[in-house]
Amino acid sequence: MPQPTSPTPLMIDVRGPRFSAALTFVVLATAYLTQSAAVLAVQVVVFAVAAIAGLRGSPYGRVCRCGKRRFDLGPPPETEPEAGPRFSQVMGLIFSGAGLAAVLVGASTLGWGLVLVVVALSGLLAATGICVGCEMYAVGQRLRGGTA
Repeated sequence: MPQPTSPTPLMIDVRGPRFSAALTFVVLATAYLTQSAAVLAVQVVVFAVAAIAGLRGSPYGRVCRCGKRRFDLGPPPETEPEAGPRFSQVMGLIFSGAGLAAVLVGASTLGWGLVLVVVALSGLLAATGICVGCEMYAVGQRLRGGTA
């Protein structure tokens, strides 16, 4: 009997997550500096769409693809599986969503502290290409016996 083949993972342009991280950094830093729960809520929605619909359905992914076409950036220098960056979006949703909830119930210090974790990690990814969430996903896969 033939072995079932695993589906080919969805591959994404490696430039996309860095671009999205830069936008996330700007939006969340703005939310923090202005103490705006509304701006924070916008980013929470962006994370939710990316986590549910995937990175191709993400608002920032759409902006990135439009910019690549507009400026004729050509094919990606490399691709990577979507799973790690999508896991990062879920983690961003959890931390920023918890931060928004905390801010809305009056626990501002806790809420903005959670948001600053996401600001720092998105800034790290945007500036260096190091995705902590992607690395956590890879470690989790290895611990489960899968491949990263």
